[in-house]
Amino acid sequence: MNATLAVVSGYDIHLDDKYGASTLIDIPAEIAAHEPWFNQTLTTVNDSVVRLGIIEGDFHWHKHDDEDEFFLVLEGQLLIDFEDGETVTLDPHQGYTLPRGVVHRTRAPVRSAILMVESAGVVPTGD
Repeated sequence: MNATLAVVSGYDIHLDDKYGASTLIDIPAEIAAHEPWFNQTLTTVNDSVVRLGIIEGDFHWHKHDDEDEFFLVLEGQLLIDFEDGETVTLDPHQGYTLPRGVVHRTRAPVRSAILMVESAGVVPTGD
């Protein structure tokens, strides 16, 4: 699998498993070291990955046909917009599982750090 994915201009997406197993991950240091739009796979757990996203502004509309996604806000605020006009707002320490096949976009009104848990094969920019 390609270690870096830059399918959509302006996104810095890294699919390589940076830490693997049995390694301490300093999340605050990772957050401090990166600017929006950054996405890094931190570790793999069974058939899923844990990714760190540093975001600010709007991501594009997309969906994942075969995979659910879980979002956990560490810092800032994450808004998840849906095609029907509804929006879910997540503040620090709040999480949300987005079912597969749902057209959505994420956005952050301020610099935000989020953890995402999803299938290892998911394409972060959508299907």
